[in-house]
Amino acid sequence: MAESTEIPFAVRFLCSAFATCFAEFCTIPLDVAKVRLQLQKRVSSLNGGGSPRYKGLLSTVTTIAREEGLFSLWKGIVPGLHRQCLYGGLRIGMYEPVRDYISGDYYFGSLLLLSKIMAGLITGAIAILVANPTDLVKVRLQADGMSSLGLQRRYSGAFDAYHTIVKQEGLLGLWTGVGPNIARNSIINAAELASYDHIKEIILNTFGFTDGVLAHALAGLGAGFFAVFIGSPVDVIKSRLMGDSIYRDALDCFFKTLNTEGFLAFYKGFFPNFIRLGLWNLIMFLTFEQLKRYLW
Repeated sequence: MAESTEIPFAVRFLCSAFATCFAEFCTIPLDVAKVRLQLQKRVSSLNGGGSPRYKGLLSTVTTIAREEGLFSLWKGIVPGLHRQCLYGGLRIGMYEPVRDYISGDYYFGSLLLLSKIMAGLITGAIAILVANPTDLVKVRLQADGMSSLGLQRRYSGAFDAYHTIVKQEGLLGLWTGVGPNIARNSIINAAELASYDHIKEIILNTFGFTDGVLAHALAGLGAGFFAVFIGSPVDVIKSRLMGDSIYRDALDCFFKTLNTEGFLAFYKGFFPNFIRLGLWNLIMFLTFEQLKRYLW
């Protein structure tokens, strides 16, 4: 990804969309478990407390499979694929052209790294602005399976969810939470794509690796690590704002969490998140690079 190429945008978009959809399909059980864990505190408070049903990422996966069936782990896969086709195809497909445009003739050193970060921020923001309805429906369908905790099902499927949200909340209801979503996804996209781009460049130029599967795998795992390291505080704040009414806004949540629980509170669940995002990035970048090479 570090080299500027003449690959048409349509090919970039196709490769990106397929790679992100494939990674999503392989890892969505972990994402379903993550959403259940995030929403559990809110549901528990509504029901008057009680011991938590879900106690860890892998334990949540097995609990959902046992109580709701194996295919429940793929709840939200249809809007998840909708999301990745749009969001993944756009953010990755636009990344290199935007990076190269920002870099101009100054294609070296720290300026190049800055251009990578800026390109990731810009393309992440544009992509999630377009794909926010699919992200909203995916999360709602994943949470919709929590009938075992006393919640009624609201949607019969992805398209029913789109229709119901528009009917009950209006068309703009599909863009609920778009502001925090832009902030979160632009930051994580910049961390993910810029780190992959830069790590791959270092591996190839400094350590003499060939531009093959091993280099792509190492860079993909590195991208997953940086995405989680930089994105975890954003995810924690987002989850707490969704689940608690004691915070006025994101800044209030940040400072209250920092003052009462310390800095490490922003990295709760770091290793489960790294397992999920590390695996996702590994699958996605390996698929993307091989497919790009095959098609062009």
